Amino acid sequence: MGKLAIFLYYILSVFPSDANENRRHIHIVRKGGKKSHRGYTVAKIWIEENGQKKVEVDWSELDSTDESMIVDIIDKHWEELNKKIDDVFAGKKVAIKKFNK
Repeated sequence: MGKLAIFLYYILSVFPSDANENRRHIHIVRKGGKKSHRGYTVAKIWIEENGQKKVEVDWSELDSTDESMIVDIIDKHWEELNKKIDDVFAGKKVAIKKFNK
């Protein structure tokens, strides 16, 4: 798992297999969670479509407040997160960004 950022008790990440998918997305992983869809993943958020910025929730188990805050963070920091995804897929070490409310 390529960790991109941390917000509250969530990790924004990508998985190596994501490099082959046709649309970029970020998995939201709950730290220490027991219920999950894939590992501890609690949401999947698309961040682009056809190479253009488009942030939208694919699916989510988040409450509406946390989901809204995470979507807002992804939208505001889209370029930085997209660059980190490039670095993860290129096998580069990525500094994990910590976001506050």
